[in-house]
Amino acid sequence: MAASTPPTQKPERITGAQAIVRTLEDLGTEVAFGIPGGAILPFYDALSESTTLRHVLTRHEQGAGHAAEGYAQASGKVGVMIATSGPGATNLVTPLANANLDSTPVVAITGQVGTSLLGTDAFQEADIRGVAMPITKHSFMVKDVNDIPAAIAAAFHLASSGRPGPVLVDIPKDVQNAHMDYTGISEMPLPGYNPVTTPESSEIAKAVELIARAERPILYIGGGVVKAGATRELIEFAELTGIPVTTTLMALGAFPESHAQHLGMAGMHGTVPAVAGLQRSDLIIAIGARFDDRVTGDTSTFAPEAEVIHADIDPAELGKIREVAVGIVGDAREVLAQLTEAYRGKSAPDIAEWMDYLRDLQKRFPRGYERTSDGLLNPQHVLEELSAQVGPEAIYCAGVGQHQMWSAQFLDFEHPRTWVNSGGAGTMGYAVPAALGAKAACPDKEVWAIDGDGCFQMTNQELTTAAVEGLPVKVAVINNGNLGMVRQWQTLFYDQNYSNTKLRERDEYIPDFVQLSEALGCEAIRVTKEEEIIPAIKRAREINDRPVVIDFIVGQDAQVWPMISGGSSNEEIQYAKGLRPLFDDDESAAETPADIDDTLEEAENNG
Repeated sequence: MAASTPPTQKPERITGAQAIVRTLEDLGTEVAFGIPGGAILPFYDALSESTTLRHVLTRHEQGAGHAAEGYAQASGKVGVMIATSGPGATNLVTPLANANLDSTPVVAITGQVGTSLLGTDAFQEADIRGVAMPITKHSFMVKDVNDIPAAIAAAFHLASSGRPGPVLVDIPKDVQNAHMDYTGISEMPLPGYNPVTTPESSEIAKAVELIARAERPILYIGGGVVKAGATRELIEFAELTGIPVTTTLMALGAFPESHAQHLGMAGMHGTVPAVAGLQRSDLIIAIGARFDDRVTGDTSTFAPEAEVIHADIDPAELGKIREVAVGIVGDAREVLAQLTEAYRGKSAPDIAEWMDYLRDLQKRFPRGYERTSDGLLNPQHVLEELSAQVGPEAIYCAGVGQHQMWSAQFLDFEHPRTWVNSGGAGTMGYAVPAALGAKAACPDKEVWAIDGDGCFQMTNQELTTAAVEGLPVKVAVINNGNLGMVRQWQTLFYDQNYSNTKLRERDEYIPDFVQLSEALGCEAIRVTKEEEIIPAIKRAREINDRPVVIDFIVGQDAQVWPMISGGSSNEEIQYAKGLRPLFDDDESAAETPADIDDTLEEAENNG
């Protein structure tokens, strides 16, 4: 609901704390995640009287923040996190920073010490507004009880409009205790805030001209397409023009992966066809993407022959990283709809040769992996089986690291908002709390958290939250006994000096995730053999009265391929260790999927 909704209710004398609750209810908030404390106690006292606003009591404020993010990413609605002053509020910093980089609409409501104590270094005082200012769209401190409804409504409006993002509302305890006449949601002026959603027709016309004469165009799709709910418009435009599509990590599911025009994920661990498609293109049509360094690599060598059409809701992104030929400010759905309308009736660009080139790359560099040398499970195989058994209708939440990249590569995404992860910040511990937030948003959906053993040890306490709150998420722990992605970099770039990345010895389960998960209120299963993978997944899917954790014991030396090392040119993409695709050569690392293992084994033996 927009902040401009006029008051409609008869004045009612209530406290500021009650006004917070009533405003959240009137804004349509269904659930909030948080933990009480001294400075936010008046709110929690008022919350107990609500019959429509559900509160999920997490075990850590960071968990509350990530749960609110998961709720927002899965539903498209504003997620709400609640914390007390001082350490409670500062524990929200990581989720707020995460939401800021991933453009996730969340509102944080924090208690604060009384107004007479501000600036005195009072007990549990922290200038959370100042702390959060660089990592939020806006931060409010409400010092007048009468401003509470307008401030919260404005926060929701800011969080969900334009480029979505986090907003913080800090409310001193005495303001919560003060009384006011509540008349419903009121408007707070936001001078200068007027996001443009409708693109300029002249820029659309220029874009169509460039597209019509392109010989090697590519659609570069970012998370903004998911945020705008523009999947249908994207498919329509792509099919009208025949232009191939690559998606970023944040846009998985924005375009069906089974679609013939889909090249896969772009970037550091993207597919060879997607990376080559960007590098060899003469026109990049970027929609809701920001040319992140994980996609471009060395910007000076990125797509050297390509002109760029860049459409984004945030004008600050246009030309920030890459010079643009046409810059379009607008909502992704409106941009794609107008591009389609303007292009309709025109001949599709003649890109048959270009598509032949890309399809050849798809054949020669398919999805694959090397078998583990230690006899332990292949993490890639685990995720392939998970995808096959569970299917694309479920919601998958990932932490950060190798398991995140393997999930992006080996899970099959057909729909938007089925992939929830920490993209920009790369926050370890994100998966479990985000999964319970996604489950709260979509209770009828099957929700899987895919986590590494390092990430899992940061926030697994939220499994108790899931158990107590009746949120039966499933968790697949890809347990290699190490901080896997750091170990991979140590293998490749630090002469195998595995400094402080081992989390346990082989065959020693410390902690024992099965016992730990059972103690936290979950069903737990350990899988060490291939033949156990499918039965374990099936068993987990049958259990819906409590969370389920599957501890998959995988090889420690499994690595994520393809890969482009940080800051390197995309030209240096490696399909596997030492195997660099020669985009303009007929030779390749492997001719068929069946040849991949042999090729990799040969390279290893020669290395």
